[in-house]
Amino acid sequence: MKTYELTGTLRAEYGKKAAKALRKQALVPCNIYGIEANNITFTVAEADVHKLLYSPDTQVVALTLGDQKKMAVVKETQFHPVSGEVLHIDFLEVTEQKPVVVEIPVQLRGLAEGVKAGGKLSLEMRKLRVKGIYTQIPERIVIDVTGLGLGKRMPVSEVKVEGLTMMNVQDACVAQVKVTRASAAAAAE
Repeated sequence: MKTYELTGTLRAEYGKKAAKALRKQALVPCNIYGIEANNITFTVAEADVHKLLYSPDTQVVALTLGDQKKMAVVKETQFHPVSGEVLHIDFLEVTEQKPVVVEIPVQLRGLAEGVKAGGKLSLEMRKLRVKGIYTQIPERIVIDVTGLGLGKRMPVSEVKVEGLTMMNVQDACVAQVKVTRASAAAAAE
């Protein structure tokens, strides 16, 4: 997993009024929920988080908060419903001892047998929720679909990645080869 460097400033004022004033200064209010009982509130520059939030890759964040350094993942992001401005970010501190649940993008590889027969390959789940130690989580899950026949599907239960547990419903379809009119007509002849 890629590491993204981010520097934040601890904040002392809380509440709606203080958060609104920070957003006017192009700062995003943030929280980090840690392993210890105390949570830390801080701000980051809005320009600094764009590459983190709008990246297709899953990234671990190396946060620098004054003299503290913490490793974290993005837990939740709140956006303004009209303007799309980042309103708030929640981070979750990670360690090499405790597993974390994150979403990882799925990438299909290979030419499916069903596509050769006239079918259409369809990626049904763009991301999969996995649980594991953050150092073992890959940037993306690559699935080989060469053995997928016409009208066949690949459920989550068939996706195996070493060191990770799939958190999605096991019967959910990740990818499938759909039957097209042309392939159905060719099979009928």
